[in-house]
Amino acid sequence: MNAFLFRDGQLYAEDVALEALAARFGTPCYVYSRRAITDAWREFSAACAGRRVLVCYALKANSNLAVIDLLAREQAGFDIVSAGELRRVLAAGGSAARTVFSGVGKSSAEIREALTAGVRCFNVESQAELERLDQIAGEMGRRAPVSLRVNPDVDAGTHPYISTGLRENKFGIPHEDVLAAYQRACALPHLDVVGIDCHIGSQITSLEPFTAALDKVLELVDRLHEAGIELHHIDLGGGLGISYDNETPPSRAALINAVFNRLDAHPRGARYEILFEFGRSIVGNAGVLLTRVEYLKRNGEHRFAIVDAGMNDLMRPALYEAWHGVQPVRPREGESAQFDIVGPVCESGDWLARGRQLCLAEGDLLAVMSAGAYGMAMSSNYNTRPRAAEVLVDGERIHLIRERESIESLFALEHRLPD
Repeated sequence: MNAFLFRDGQLYAEDVALEALAARFGTPCYVYSRRAITDAWREFSAACAGRRVLVCYALKANSNLAVIDLLAREQAGFDIVSAGELRRVLAAGGSAARTVFSGVGKSSAEIREALTAGVRCFNVESQAELERLDQIAGEMGRRAPVSLRVNPDVDAGTHPYISTGLRENKFGIPHEDVLAAYQRACALPHLDVVGIDCHIGSQITSLEPFTAALDKVLELVDRLHEAGIELHHIDLGGGLGISYDNETPPSRAALINAVFNRLDAHPRGARYEILFEFGRSIVGNAGVLLTRVEYLKRNGEHRFAIVDAGMNDLMRPALYEAWHGVQPVRPREGESAQFDIVGPVCESGDWLARGRQLCLAEGDLLAVMSAGAYGMAMSSNYNTRPRAAEVLVDGERIHLIRERESIESLFALEHRLPD
């Protein structure tokens, strides 16, 4: 559902005017729709009904405790890539037993913490990690459940920075090394080999990369079966894209149906539990970033709208040249012009949008659309800028789910030199 619609000449989040939220909480400010998050989650859940499936929410997309809490109430599993994210899951009421631990660089301390908490599975990314896991599990008198992440060398057709399934990417175990890695894992005394994992990238807008990766995973499952290695689950990752501009990604149900059509045709497909790890497709279109125009500026023929949100608040445009829609919260009548929407950070790369045809005046409130994923989660304090407030709207109800940082809090842990 689209939670952000115009009513009476201004943009609303569900039943709350965004202008009222900006007046109350200031800008920059992230605003999320509870209904949009739960509706997205329930589409996945409904498409998986009647199957042995665990849909995990990938915390890296948006790790606010309220978002995790909301999805934990919906019986979501969770996909984490750090001990910090594990602690967030537990603090928000999520279950370690429904959490998979991904990531290429798990430290010894993080492995110990995850074993103590009882995570469902470690998605192992290298043979060196297998050895470390076995050693630590043995020292703790435990057995570590493992799934090996395979790199299928499939092009997800997305930006190189968010592609993870090609041979040159740092993720996963190369396809040709998988059998030897599984044989080694089975030989280690403190590991339980429970699954196989694959994730090829993010913001994928067609079904073909998903089905190509699944075909390669099923081929590996057959090879492992022939070698006497039986698995409990297949983790197919996530990566389903959303519409930022004119993209037309497949629906959530279309992706799930395509996966199960493949699995149903496989002779042993019904015996495996299936795991997914979705993030952006659950929260991406459920959030906006509110920002106010500070100045309008013209350099020759080039026009700039300088706003109070910068690359520290929303990194994606500077990092990926990512496209976000920009919508005046209360559109004005008049002649439009082409503007670059730029921030106050002292970098030429500090921009949120380029070449947008808008009618603007200083003081106007803008909504940067589709900012629910990788917005606040990637934000920073560059230029000693406090991070934004976060608000969740539930119908007419308003919840402040993260207070705006104070400047003093940014250096509270720092110390001057002694006299």
